[in-house]
Amino acid sequence: MEITTKHSFHGELSVPGDKSISHRGIMFGAISNGLTEVTNFLQGADCLSTISCFQQLGIPIENDGSRVLVHGKGLHGLSAPSQVLDVGNSGTTLRLISGILAGQSFQSTLNGDASIRKRPMKRIFVPLSKMGARFQCWDSGHFPEHRKKTSSDCAPFTVQGGKLNHVHYYSPIASAQVKSAILLAGLYGDGITKVTEPVLSRNHTELMLSGFGADILSADATAAIWPEPKLEGQAIHVPGDISSAAYFIALGLISPNSEILIQNVGVNPTRSGVLTAALAMGGNISLLNKRTVSGEPVADILVKSSSLHGTAIGGSQIPTLIDEIPAIAIMAAFAEGSTIITDAQELRVKESDRIATVTENLNAMGGDVTPTEDGMAIRGGKPLHGAQIKTYGDHRIAMSFTIAGLNADGETTFDDRDCVTVSYPSFYEDIKKLLN
Repeated sequence: MEITTKHSFHGELSVPGDKSISHRGIMFGAISNGLTEVTNFLQGADCLSTISCFQQLGIPIENDGSRVLVHGKGLHGLSAPSQVLDVGNSGTTLRLISGILAGQSFQSTLNGDASIRKRPMKRIFVPLSKMGARFQCWDSGHFPEHRKKTSSDCAPFTVQGGKLNHVHYYSPIASAQVKSAILLAGLYGDGITKVTEPVLSRNHTELMLSGFGADILSADATAAIWPEPKLEGQAIHVPGDISSAAYFIALGLISPNSEILIQNVGVNPTRSGVLTAALAMGGNISLLNKRTVSGEPVADILVKSSSLHGTAIGGSQIPTLIDEIPAIAIMAAFAEGSTIITDAQELRVKESDRIATVTENLNAMGGDVTPTEDGMAIRGGKPLHGAQIKTYGDHRIAMSFTIAGLNADGETTFDDRDCVTVSYPSFYEDIKKLLN
């Protein structure tokens, strides 16, 4: 695949549904009573993995491409799977479903692709084990035909569920996946389960579970959930994913003579740090038509070409923009001055080591990036040229460097263009629309 320099992007577009909310709509619908209808569901590989897993757990799910109907069976309506649950490339599926399976009376085994088998699961094993669940990891080289136990903390692994204790878990990291796994297990506990984070992570689980009827309370960086609620199916309309909008925010800001309107985007403040960062860099961004949809704040985002400057990003900002840092790094490369990103060590354990992959690829294009253990220093304003981009199968790397390639001299090529289907199957088509 080759990308060449383009200038002047104009038009309107709607990005796919939010990945985090799409996952949760399926999961929470499955353990609720009655029908849950999810519209604008993200038809990406990760979210389809969630559907597949819950179908194997005995939940009827209909997906016609425009809406998904989940016929929930209640908190205790899941059935033991007859085969390994394959989450594909989806860390969200793996971690959140583990919280639900921890409260079931049967044993389940989970696995995923090569990337998933490298992602750390101890962060959920520890709290869920404190609640009473039991985990056993397996050597992926001998799995599943000849299972060999291992002391690793990665998939594949088996979870034996059962009656759970309530806990108050003080998480060492701010992670919505960790928090959500514990809260979902807390639905099956013997008392009030609490999670306290260093700083507040994205709160989609708290908002949506409350809408389904859970008794859940959030205060500062602590969330508490009461056990055994009666969850009722809901109608969920998924807003556009701000993580997907981030590439077009970057494109509109760094491309000359451009103006892009991104419609119907979720702007939950626990997720919208990319907007704060772009504004701090001098970006010309406006939020229009603000409203609330299915409990989530939504707006249209108007982006215009801007002269950007460097900024500092760290601390409590990081959980609000962790998935958007590759796109922010591209903006930083086209900005004047330095951008310093700190406290983002979580980037090391994403689909790729995103500190390493962003550094490698930006420097290959002529950028000036120094990696650190928990982030990077990007000295912007240096002309970029085309290069061979190594995506390492990471959808966010592929999309971010597509934006860079559209504003670099010469041709930019990619080793894997199809990895974008994980979160944004129509990404390249939507770029073409803005060139018309």
